[in-house]
Amino acid sequence: MRINANIMAINSHRQLGGLVTQQGKATEKLSSGFRINRAADDAAGLAISEKMRAQIRGMSQASRNAQDGISVVQTAEGALDEVHSILQRIKELAVQSANGSNQDD
Repeated sequence: MRINANIMAINSHRQLGGLVTQQGKATEKLSSGFRINRAADDAAGLAISEKMRAQIRGMSQASRNAQDGISVVQTAEGALDEVHSILQRIKELAVQSANGSNQDD
């Protein structure tokens, strides 16, 4: 019994498998819209991307914290305005009392 191997067919089959794999990767990139879908695509690029995402999250949180701080200051300002109004009214009443303009009936 004699077994023949068709070397050209085997090589063609191996190359076809590689091309199918490359096509799958290209299709995945196109369908996701991302240049990097997994660490195997570009490990350094993924590390940079993740660092930038962390920085963006940090800056977003800092912005929210600043907005919260502004809200607290605005609330305190409103309270101080109210205290000022009350003190102004107390001053007016004290001046009236010292004048004797208020007479007991």
